[in-house]
Amino acid sequence: MKRHWSTCLLLAFLFSSLLLPTAAYSADPQSYATVTDILYRANNDSLSDYARERCRLDVYHPTDKTGYPTVVWFHGGGLTGGNRSVPKALQDKGIAVVAVNYRLSPKVTSPTYVQDAAAAVAWTIQNISTYGGDPDKVFVSGHSAGGYLTSMVGLDKRYLAEHDIDADRLAGLIPYSGHTITHFTVRSERGIDGKQPIVDEMAPLYHVRPDAPPILLITGNRELEMLGRYEENAYLWRMLKVAGHKDVELMELDGYNHGQMAEPAHPLLLRFIDRVVK
Repeated sequence: MKRHWSTCLLLAFLFSSLLLPTAAYSADPQSYATVTDILYRANNDSLSDYARERCRLDVYHPTDKTGYPTVVWFHGGGLTGGNRSVPKALQDKGIAVVAVNYRLSPKVTSPTYVQDAAAAVAWTIQNISTYGGDPDKVFVSGHSAGGYLTSMVGLDKRYLAEHDIDADRLAGLIPYSGHTITHFTVRSERGIDGKQPIVDEMAPLYHVRPDAPPILLITGNRELEMLGRYEENAYLWRMLKVAGHKDVELMELDGYNHGQMAEPAHPLLLRFIDRVVK
């Protein structure tokens, strides 16, 4: 069911104890560590210098518990910029966060950045138990371009299949304001205007299927978002429901534009994780 979040969300965000469950994500004192600059692609002679530079991730994780969920987090930046970081609002919440860099256009073109994203997710599933996490509780999320990568990796099963991983193993997908049509940078690489919508194999919408992992779609206010971004996500939500998907929800954050919506979305991500893992 779609929810339209009124401005009272701001109060709920400020008093997050009212929003967040107290069981799995309480404020109990815990210890955390960060392992930085991990190369998630095989370091061999065929790997370019640019790949060695950009195909890196950081693992922020609890040190005094095991079996916890993990969020693989992809930064935004239109697939042309940006750098990895662990969102402050996801720290000290009893989960691991894997913050990922990926190669960027125009130094690479589609689908290289999606392939990088899938490689990072595969690395996480294959290695998170080393840090104490549960490989069957890996969620994927990101803002804007990171939301697009989230949806592509989770809906188009080919990318994770290259690493012998079934995308349905993912615990959930939480794209923040991601394109669901073909990304404007992909269109730009083809010489297509940014206002010309395209839905092809580089569009999450193209890969709608009923057996995808649980999905939480979050956008800013439809009148404040980037052109058509809410409506794209609403159409993906509707088509997933029509296809028979049993666990997909759409949330619109009233009063927040595209750049602002990530902060109030983080508590919703944590609540979604808590529900799914229970």
